[in-house]
Amino acid sequence: MEWDLSIIYKNKEDLYDNLKDLEKRADDFASKYENKLNECVEFEIGIKELENIYEGLSKAGAYAYLNFAKDSSNGAFLQEISEICTKISSKLVFFEIEFCELENAQEIANKSSEYSYLLNNWLKSKKYQLSKSNEQIFMKMSVNGNEAFSRLFDEYLSNITFKLDLEKISEEELLSKLYSPDRALRKRAADALTKGLKKNIKTLSFIFNMIKNHHKTECELRGYENPLRARNLSNQISDESVMSLIKVAESNYHLVEKYYNKKCEILGLKELKDYDRYAPLYSDASNDWDFEKSCKVVKDTFNKFSPKFADIMQKALNNHALDVYPAKNKRGGAFSYGINPQPFVMLNHTNNRRDLFTLAHELGHLIHQSLAGQKLGYFNANTPLTTAETASVFAEMLTYDAIKDTLSAKEKKALLASKIEDIFATFFRQINFTNFEIALHNHEGELSVDELCDLWLAEGQKMFGKSVKLRKKYKYWFSYIPHFIHSPFYCYAYSYAQLLVLALFGLYKSGKCPNFVDIYTEFLASGGSKSPAELVALFGLDLNSDEFWQLGINEISKMVQEFCE
Repeated sequence: MEWDLSIIYKNKEDLYDNLKDLEKRADDFASKYENKLNECVEFEIGIKELENIYEGLSKAGAYAYLNFAKDSSNGAFLQEISEICTKISSKLVFFEIEFCELENAQEIANKSSEYSYLLNNWLKSKKYQLSKSNEQIFMKMSVNGNEAFSRLFDEYLSNITFKLDLEKISEEELLSKLYSPDRALRKRAADALTKGLKKNIKTLSFIFNMIKNHHKTECELRGYENPLRARNLSNQISDESVMSLIKVAESNYHLVEKYYNKKCEILGLKELKDYDRYAPLYSDASNDWDFEKSCKVVKDTFNKFSPKFADIMQKALNNHALDVYPAKNKRGGAFSYGINPQPFVMLNHTNNRRDLFTLAHELGHLIHQSLAGQKLGYFNANTPLTTAETASVFAEMLTYDAIKDTLSAKEKKALLASKIEDIFATFFRQINFTNFEIALHNHEGELSVDELCDLWLAEGQKMFGKSVKLRKKYKYWFSYIPHFIHSPFYCYAYSYAQLLVLALFGLYKSGKCPNFVDIYTEFLASGGSKSPAELVALFGLDLNSDEFWQLGINEISKMVQEFCE
């Protein structure tokens, strides 16, 4: 199955016509409101007009990016549309700045029936705003700065092929071999990945340094107190909360070490190497998850939880909103792109059992984006990463719970091991990634290839302790992870979501919340119209309490203990 983007635009001519109309609307909007905002009587009419223009621009950006993600040779088209959208957006940047300067801004924000939360967030970010002219310059420079290097990363990586056993394969196909029961194949795959990355490490490291430099420049210009501040603001959580999360993860690394020591014993190995992390316990049918089978399992799972979720998934399938298989020039990884009237999902399905959970993960995003998009406008549907990743990880947990009791005792043990490793990857490993980024962005000056590699290897080993040996060859593996490039400090949102999901899933399975499905649907449909703390409070949980994080840690500990016993 491949994308059909005609639901966004029939063709490129339709896109260009829409962009001309959006530019005219932006000019009219600026003429009507710029330097006159203090005279505006019906403020919400103005912000509604602004929202509609931004929604149009988001569709244009989505169309261009999805074409590029499918085929990185479309980079020139992406650049062209990005420049046009930035030009139009720069005409609108005045609105937020002028609103924050109004004497009665707080009063307007508090009285707003639809945009109160958005406007209050604008006011919180006021101290980091630049002047109108500088904001416009910054926007235009970004297209040829960090956004350009982000595009280069995608184009460059999608064109790298890796040689395994005389065959040239893509990054996604190669990574799937790390889940093979054949240890010799896993080692060859890991070495092939290292060899391919090492060959290109100078260029990839240069891109990392340019993203770091751009982020540093933005922090200095805006006055952010630390490199994480911008991300924490957009995620609508405090610096203290994030550091608390990191501390909780680091203080529980012993669970990772305990699990892998037991896995080493079960596999009968003297030592686990980096390429053994995802080794299956048994030679099972973990590579027998074709897309049709995976689709049926996920849809049945959603239908059992909420028929509404299954209907949203089926609508996406009917609209050909999924691009499923690896292809030449296609971007690696997976994502769901939230856009009205239909979010789009990119996969690189290789029939591995892990791909089943990737499908559930991305469709969890799609359901979240669909529910919020149906109920809210463009501004309020825009969800912080922390709660956005909650929807995806919860969908994974539902799928795990749905299939585990259909398996034999042996298969169930193997699935438990796989799920624990997924949780480690979503929680502990993402904190590892965040610590790597903190070290990277706090480093003065450009980092050499060796310095980047050493930082990566040192942080990675902390998580495993003495249970897994990370070979020196592993040191290049930071260079293919797109979140570091596209969205600095994105990764801790996964960790946040994993602990929250474990707490929510425990509540769901306990039966203590009889209307859980209704509350959870409201949670998703609220999008970004409320703070994460308010949304979590719907379930009677206090996001700011010391005990909150421990709820999720307790669930991880139980699973590790169950496995070891």
